[in-house]
Amino acid sequence: MNKESTAVDLAQQAAAGDNFTAAYDIERIRADFPILKQKVYGKPLVYLDNGASAQKPRQVLDAMNEAYETYYSNVHRGVHWTSQTSTEAFEGSRKKVAAFLNAVSENEIIFTRGATEAINLVAASWGGANLNPGDEVILSHMEHHSNIVPWQILRQQKEIELKIVPIDDDGNFLFDEYQKMLSEKTKMVAVTHVSNALGTIVPVVDVIRLAHDKGALVLLDGCQAVPHMAVDVQALDADFYVFSGHKLYGPTAIGVLWGREDLLNAMPPYQSGGDMISSVTFEKTTFKKSPHRFEAGTPAITEAIGLGAAIDYVGAVGLGNISAHEQGVLQYASERLQAVEGLRIIGQAREKASIISFVIDGIHAHDLGTFVDRAGVAVRVGHHCAQPVMERYGIAATARASFGLYNTREEVDVLTDALIQAKEFFG
Repeated sequence: MNKESTAVDLAQQAAAGDNFTAAYDIERIRADFPILKQKVYGKPLVYLDNGASAQKPRQVLDAMNEAYETYYSNVHRGVHWTSQTSTEAFEGSRKKVAAFLNAVSENEIIFTRGATEAINLVAASWGGANLNPGDEVILSHMEHHSNIVPWQILRQQKEIELKIVPIDDDGNFLFDEYQKMLSEKTKMVAVTHVSNALGTIVPVVDVIRLAHDKGALVLLDGCQAVPHMAVDVQALDADFYVFSGHKLYGPTAIGVLWGREDLLNAMPPYQSGGDMISSVTFEKTTFKKSPHRFEAGTPAITEAIGLGAAIDYVGAVGLGNISAHEQGVLQYASERLQAVEGLRIIGQAREKASIISFVIDGIHAHDLGTFVDRAGVAVRVGHHCAQPVMERYGIAATARASFGLYNTREEVDVLTDALIQAKEFFG
């Protein structure tokens, strides 16, 4: 076997039935990510900030470079080779996203600039057309600001009511309280699939089932879910699902809104301009159906192509394999961090993705982040765009280690040693 074979090569060979066992070869996976060869302050980079944005494998970088170098052009309507080739690659990525989510059709996949824009789109378009004064939207206490503020703006515009599902001290979604909140006035339940601040996995299947029993729709924020687990929107029976490309080992400035096609085609356009129109006169404009109905102007062409390559990558490695690996790292980290005097893990829900938020008594999170950075360790510090979560625990900020498919137990040891040194330094 060629020693230069990538992790994707190995996974694809295994899927094809080659005579070898495809173990989770972490070193081959890490070799696919050029930035992991980087040194910071003379120390190997330990990148534990995947919850904010994940690194990109060479396969994604190569796909985007190839597009720019060999066939880039604006998409749709062009009759020349470069435009047709770009269009095929762009729309090919849409098909990959549809398969990734097990959507019924690629017509249900809308490219956005990110999950933030996707949620704003649903709130402004569906919410603006369908919500009336007194209607209720249910959120959870764990929401990212991107799934709070658009609904607050809609509340100002439409005089709707917002209800918030609480969490317990461990960060569990309080399902019984959610059940009590549901009523005939509930029109939308918009909740995270996985908390970015705590790692809590919300029981979304049951959330959706009860919402539908009341005639309400459900939007799931899947940003922290899709890098770590398989998502099947048909099995979930969701109505809308959103995620960002850059957390799925893809580029920035590209995100996805999946929605049921009947809902999307009934929604008014979110923005207007080129490529989303069917016809224009000075008297009247008619609009295309989904997805182009919601993709005004020149889209993020190479970014969509890069997202398609990222989906190919995680698909080849296998989301089941990724999840098993990350859960092993999460368990190890949860145990090792207990060695740090005064450290408290914030959020220990029964079901967690590979995210650990923590504080150390007497040390501000920003000081922790700065200190471990000198050891080459990248963690996120602050409120993680989840200020209500911080308020719930009576703290201003946490340090957050979020693990991805390329992280190792040895990197956890580097983090732990750096935190022990920080405790000694700050007293």
